[in-house]
Amino acid sequence: MQLSFKHLASAFTLAMAAQGFGLACAAELPAVPDDIKQAGQLRAGVRCDQPPYGFQDDTGEFAGVEVEMARQIAEWALGAKDKVAFTCVTAENRVPQLLGHKVDLLIATLGVTPERQRVIDFTTAYRWGASDVMVAKDSSIQKIADLKGKTLATLKGSVQAKWFEDHMPDVTTLRMNSAADALQTFRQGRADAYTHDAATLVVVAANDANVRLLGEPFQISDAAIGVRKNEAAWRDYLSAAVARMHEEKLFRGWVQAYVPQNIQSYYLSVFEQPKPAEAL
Repeated sequence: MQLSFKHLASAFTLAMAAQGFGLACAAELPAVPDDIKQAGQLRAGVRCDQPPYGFQDDTGEFAGVEVEMARQIAEWALGAKDKVAFTCVTAENRVPQLLGHKVDLLIATLGVTPERQRVIDFTTAYRWGASDVMVAKDSSIQKIADLKGKTLATLKGSVQAKWFEDHMPDVTTLRMNSAADALQTFRQGRADAYTHDAATLVVVAANDANVRLLGEPFQISDAAIGVRKNEAAWRDYLSAAVARMHEEKLFRGWVQAYVPQNIQSYYLSVFEQPKPAEAL
């Protein structure tokens, strides 16, 4: 089963034109590191199954907010938005792909955690994220505590899997390779619930009247671009690029392009509002 958004390419183009993006006064960015300049193309690790952040549309084209971030960085760093090659990464393999020099940066729903900070560096955050749990509409599960003794679908290598391992070891976790696999496992009844980023679950719930979210935010963290250790100049360039994206309000246009109107307010909040208090 594949998660997908309708790719609103024409609407995106019109939105950018209407809001004057790309015409704004450019904020000063640091010098592009020599190795990036010499390569002439960025290699970006992005998600391919997590709309609206990273996915492939009906034609196989890479799309989503984080994909647009990578294209914008390519334009600022190398002069054109098409000077970026995308690699699909999963929750489990994204850090190894970076450490193995398969990609130059990760813009892949990557939460900042102490475990990850020990092996890679992060830019300044571009949004915050929270986790939530999805259950069937008629489920007796009303809060996270009710998951005790239940089976939960999640992703291998995800912060949600680690959180339940640390905080609720009596929950059985089925760790899948992709968001599509985890969602299918839940829908087939092989799991009592499905946990993921709240942003991903909001999309699913908005399109499925048979499910609901528990609405207990947990594992609230910042999402940032991941780079290798000892690449301070590249990290600082990307941090400045993130700041410029916020300054020019690019995230608002990307959200409006890729998120259905009825749930845009949630996505705008994660890019533009302070983090909420954690429920647990």
